[in-house]
Amino acid sequence: MKKSKINIPPLPAVLGAIVSVQAGAAIAKGLFPALGATGTASVRIGLSALILLAVNRPNLKRLNKAQWRAVIPYGLCLGAMNMIFYMSLERIPLGLAVTLEFIGPLLLAVAGSRRLIEFLWVLLAAAGIAFIAPWSEKSIDLIGALMALLAGGFWAGYIVLGRRTSKILDGGQAVTIGMVFATMIVLPFGIAGGGLSNFTPIMIFSGAALALLSSAIPFTLEINAMRKIPAQTFSILMSLEPAVAALCGLIFLQELLTFYEWMAVALVVIASAGATLTKNKKIPN
Repeated sequence: MKKSKINIPPLPAVLGAIVSVQAGAAIAKGLFPALGATGTASVRIGLSALILLAVNRPNLKRLNKAQWRAVIPYGLCLGAMNMIFYMSLERIPLGLAVTLEFIGPLLLAVAGSRRLIEFLWVLLAAAGIAFIAPWSEKSIDLIGALMALLAGGFWAGYIVLGRRTSKILDGGQAVTIGMVFATMIVLPFGIAGGGLSNFTPIMIFSGAALALLSSAIPFTLEINAMRKIPAQTFSILMSLEPAVAALCGLIFLQELLTFYEWMAVALVVIASAGATLTKNKKIPN
């Protein structure tokens, strides 16, 4: 089986994945009204799978039972995470959805902490998330909030399963095969939702860009990073997600931040940098 040539250090890989996802989110915003949540998720995951299959060309016959047992749940978890998060965005604001979803990785980081300094970074990240959350909103859709929390649970599962899969299967191959199984779980919902019937040929370009930026590129970068850093460190690094979203909103959408929101960005950045600088040199299995 051909090995992936990607050899990016874990910190740049995670940061690149986060920026890529936020760029893809801007494209998804344009497709959402026409395709709906499940339709957009189907386009994103399905086209990602096709692109990765063409690039990596995995030899499925060479996978052993252990590799199949790892990559199938990884792919299913990946698909469910994306679809349910998109469904939550139909009901609640993006800031609240990202905040609630991050509770999954944050709890994973707490569970994996062994030293006081590691727990301090988690607390700082949590404080930053609390600043970003739109707690002042009087009416929050309960179903949307629960969906975001459920997506967070799948996010935590994605981190654990992705790290396990990356240990026994090449990163590019793992993401490619995982995307195929992610498509299997998302596509039926996209068809049933009816949004895919609005997909037009001209959308293939924005759909391909969405697939590359939101799935193919970041998931490949992430699974390679997972092989080199502990799951709890990866979780805290992912806390940069709302901070990068805020910066992209300012640069590309002219969304101004309040003082408290900038404080949130600062706390999250400090937590992520601290987690990276103080992580254990030895990577646990």
